[in-house]
Amino acid sequence: MGIVKALEMDGLDCQVLFKRLGLDFASLDDPDARFPQDSMTRLWQLAVELSGNPAIGLNMGKVVRPASFHVAGYALMSSQTLAQGFERLVRYQRIISDSADLSFRLLPEGYGLILTVHGDHLPPTRQSSEASLACALSLCGWLTGRTLQPRKVLLQGPLPLDISPYKLTFHAPLEFSAPYDALIFEQADMEAPLPTANEAMALLHDRFAGEYLARFSESRVTHKARQVLCRLLPQGEPKRDTVAQTLHLSQRTLQRRLQEEGTSFQALLDDTRRELAEQYLAQPSMTLLEIAYLLGFADPSNFFRAFRRWFDATPGEYRVRLQEAPVSDARMPGYTAQTR
Repeated sequence: MGIVKALEMDGLDCQVLFKRLGLDFASLDDPDARFPQDSMTRLWQLAVELSGNPAIGLNMGKVVRPASFHVAGYALMSSQTLAQGFERLVRYQRIISDSADLSFRLLPEGYGLILTVHGDHLPPTRQSSEASLACALSLCGWLTGRTLQPRKVLLQGPLPLDISPYKLTFHAPLEFSAPYDALIFEQADMEAPLPTANEAMALLHDRFAGEYLARFSESRVTHKARQVLCRLLPQGEPKRDTVAQTLHLSQRTLQRRLQEEGTSFQALLDDTRRELAEQYLAQPSMTLLEIAYLLGFADPSNFFRAFRRWFDATPGEYRVRLQEAPVSDARMPGYTAQTR
């Protein structure tokens, strides 16, 4: 992991740091491993405290390579231009991190690579975003074979006491206390052909990246939250803060992640209850009262009202229709009273 090499450049022993923070150092060898953003925040804070270097995040730019980003990095490297490469990086950003949003677009002053790092319970440190921007600029140099100078670098952090590490890293005008973190590039630099371009390889890496994302989708927040809801429902209606805490997220982060995946907490709760209700009603031994309580309804009448909203039928009517339906129909996941 690049962060280990970056911290070691300042003489820090990362195994000691990880142990002190309760993090599993061995999991760094697992490309699918993910650390919560709050863990990374605490790691950066401890690194700054022990090294005395608030600009330590910039070390990341000195150790990054396309391979650091797994298949997303190779897809970037084989792109025709940096613009195409960064568009791919945005598309596959979830392979790299769940806690940052990346956008790339043409602005009046040039191409902007804009980064937003999201905290869970703790606000993210400036080192997280500064490390990411340093990585992105370093990648540009690595891929083009020359030092690429941005038109401007925007940094949300306040003006540091020592600005020299930033000048050495970015070689560009710096704007601190900016509204967001971003690199602004000349349009010509982003649209120039890359010496590493290979269309056939780019398409191959696109396929690999797509398969990786599909495999990784089972770890999406929606999937994890649904599992938590199924576990909590028999204890009563789950609250959003309880689910967020179980997932080690803030309520705001949970809601944002769910929105990114096309749902909301209330919609997910409703969908989970509806799907479980269908499964429970297919089991003749379960009473309607048992099902209501297993779905987290303190009052059975609320379950009956919700069920009629879901299926335009009472639970009893729906169970009878399930029993009467041909096996091929009863096993269809979308079977409802309206489909008869």
